[in-house]
Amino acid sequence: MDNVLQQYKNLVAIRFQLYNSLFTSLPFHRIEKTGVLLSLFLIHCEEGYRKQQSPNDIITSFMEQYTPYRKEQELLDLLFRFIQYAERQVVLFDALEDAAFCNTHDMNGPGSLKHLQSEVIQKGKQGALAEKMKRFSIRMVLTAHPTQFYPGEVLGIISDLAKALSNADSATVNEYLQQLGKTPFLKREKPKPYDEAVSLLWYLENIFYPASGKILSEIKSQFPDAVDANNPLIHLGFWPGGDRDGNPFVTSDTTVKVAESLRRSIMKCYYLELRKLRRRLTFKGISDALLNLENQLYTNLFVKEYPCDVCGNQLLKTLLEIRETLITQHNGLFLYKLENLISKVQVFGLHFASLDVRQDSGVHGKLIEDILAHTKLLPANYQQLDEDGKIAALMNVKELEDIAVLDDELSRDCVETVRAIKGIQQVNGEKGCHRYIISHTTSAVNIMEVYGLFMLSGWDKKALTIDIVPLFETVEDLQNAGAAMQKLYAIKEYRAHLEARGNTQTIMLGFSDGTKDGGYLMANWSIYKAKEELTRISREYDIDVVFFDGRGGPPARGGGKTHKFYASMGQNIANNEIQLTIQGQTISSNFGTIDSAQFNIEQLINAGISNELFAPRRDTLSAEEDALLNQLAVDSFDSYVKLKNHPYFLEYLGHASPLRFYSQTNIGSRPAKRGSSNQLSLNDLRAIPYVGSWSQLKQNVTGYYGVGQALKKMDEAGRWNEVSSLYKSSLLFKTLMDNCEMSMKKTFFPLTAFLSEHPKYGEIWNLIYAEYELTKKYVLRLSGNADLMGDYPVDQLSIQMRERIVLPLLTIQQFGITKVRELEEQLIDSPVKSNYEKMVMRCSFGIINAGRNSV
Repeated sequence: MDNVLQQYKNLVAIRFQLYNSLFTSLPFHRIEKTGVLLSLFLIHCEEGYRKQQSPNDIITSFMEQYTPYRKEQELLDLLFRFIQYAERQVVLFDALEDAAFCNTHDMNGPGSLKHLQSEVIQKGKQGALAEKMKRFSIRMVLTAHPTQFYPGEVLGIISDLAKALSNADSATVNEYLQQLGKTPFLKREKPKPYDEAVSLLWYLENIFYPASGKILSEIKSQFPDAVDANNPLIHLGFWPGGDRDGNPFVTSDTTVKVAESLRRSIMKCYYLELRKLRRRLTFKGISDALLNLENQLYTNLFVKEYPCDVCGNQLLKTLLEIRETLITQHNGLFLYKLENLISKVQVFGLHFASLDVRQDSGVHGKLIEDILAHTKLLPANYQQLDEDGKIAALMNVKELEDIAVLDDELSRDCVETVRAIKGIQQVNGEKGCHRYIISHTTSAVNIMEVYGLFMLSGWDKKALTIDIVPLFETVEDLQNAGAAMQKLYAIKEYRAHLEARGNTQTIMLGFSDGTKDGGYLMANWSIYKAKEELTRISREYDIDVVFFDGRGGPPARGGGKTHKFYASMGQNIANNEIQLTIQGQTISSNFGTIDSAQFNIEQLINAGISNELFAPRRDTLSAEEDALLNQLAVDSFDSYVKLKNHPYFLEYLGHASPLRFYSQTNIGSRPAKRGSSNQLSLNDLRAIPYVGSWSQLKQNVTGYYGVGQALKKMDEAGRWNEVSSLYKSSLLFKTLMDNCEMSMKKTFFPLTAFLSEHPKYGEIWNLIYAEYELTKKYVLRLSGNADLMGDYPVDQLSIQMRERIVLPLLTIQQFGITKVRELEEQLIDSPVKSNYEKMVMRCSFGIINAGRNSV
């Protein structure tokens, strides 16, 4: 660990200081002294916060001491230049970390496939591994949840800059830094759902495609007897263009267009790889076959109006025939190159990534109302029926022949989307679009409404090639999930549908709304207990349950040490598949380069396999441990709910943070909240602006609040030894506390200490700060470390450096928020107000991008 830390210091920390000096020559307008002034401003901020000054005092005193600027416009010009400069420092830091990844991570150490191989051999688990790999897989689903602000051009520069840094090419680095100075960071327009899809296609083509090929080739070489040809092990999912939960801009046309782009994108990857492969496989009986495939893909890609006549199964069949010829007639020369392509075709087919459709249960409810109002497809008294009566009606609903009778545009789109799925499957293959996810599922009726929707849209019950996936999110919904699924499993027609789908039921469990609803510890515990209960019920009905985790980037949205979370599940939770969403900056931080993608994918694979092979009992909680964790969660929940129910809670967040500005940023296509009401409520507020606002306040409430109170109660009850023992024996509890430490490491209360004496909001600030101090005291007592994240020194240093880079941005943002508030309170309609609002938004970009190290 000491060696890795030293490598990080040499390759990232020291080089950042060296290359940062090149920023003084960046071609900004009137930039000459900005670099020097920003360095002084950073020191001035640090000294100011030590003296308990407010952001307003710090900026005012800095301008008086170090600049000749006295006019407000001059102040604004300098602060905007500081923002430009700092957000480019973040890019430099990102690129340095990317370039150093292989030196700062043990690519063959714990969690890697090579380490798994040595463990399997050492413990004689070859047979168990082969059995496990017949049914185990991971599915990584790229989502449209935008928590990163980089436009595509900047992502490209980061990638190129990292390569130049790896090669120590200072001249090229300098050129790229100058390019960075001229490249806009601001998205002028809100991206459309299709734009979001195109942005993520870059990662599919340039990262996941080659990384998956490398991993599968290594698996086949390391575990040749364990690889099952019918189980490709890695699957990719895709939400942009399919996720319409609260997004009025996603339509059936969008879904079809994105599916087509996914197909064309993977065909392009195959086409380029075939061209390279033909340079090596120039042998009789092979060269012509490869050329025919290449020509077929070319025609489909580049000849306009040409109908798609490429079939994924036929493509794979042809490659397998070529493989046989290569082995039997040409001594298997360059076989590894062909195997690599075959593995990719097995994984990606013609769909590249499965396009998931997601919609809120409330929208389905409105569709039912529309159907009742304009058709006789459902009983007139449907709304008065009990649950069994509604389910019976939904199972027997006939096709809606004319959707024009529906008044509501969203209702029509629901039906059109379900019809479009059939067309996508015909062209991209069944895997192209085979899952329909229902947000805010509360009952079996919500699931059967979607079953009925497919019948309404002309699907045949006996040919329903769709997995209907309920999504349970809030603490209450998670607690009631077992009863809902038990009711569903008892429905004869639905069981027949599951039998046709391999007796497998996928259930999505959302973290973000859970933590917003119940706080950090209760959200995690509710998901864990829901998984146990759903596993038990599913096993009773002989159904293989697969859990799909909606886990975001930062720990407060379910991220953090994700692979350790899966390794800690124990034997009471089904683990044949690991499915999770990959959101926002987590895509670029964990999967931004081929090396980092390979490392993190291997960590997930290892976690899922090791959990069953090597720790059959260790990570399964005993009855006493279960009761202890449950009590901690309950006490934590009570503490969080008291804060959440404070009459000024949401008002405080709106007052102190950039929450109100989220809807004005061009970050993503979805609105910041569900529904059209002007009144802001916690239920309607999306998790991204909620968690993100706490993050930019540097208070991170959703990552630890209530944990300290829960641990204190245990201590006062004389049960500390039990808690300490749990920390040492349970990987689950240790991982929860590790992620809690990460959230706290990213706090900085001096930034908002001026609010501690606010007549209205001071009480809330002091409650949050007291809980932070209490939680910090107890987690350090558990770990035995002097500092937060002491067990992860590289991550610790990365966070420290990133937080220092953005300290000026945090200060400027709070200054801007204060100025906007003052102008509004004084009822002054000043043209300068819009400048301060833009300042707040621009600071958000750098602050959130700097939080990239979410795991």
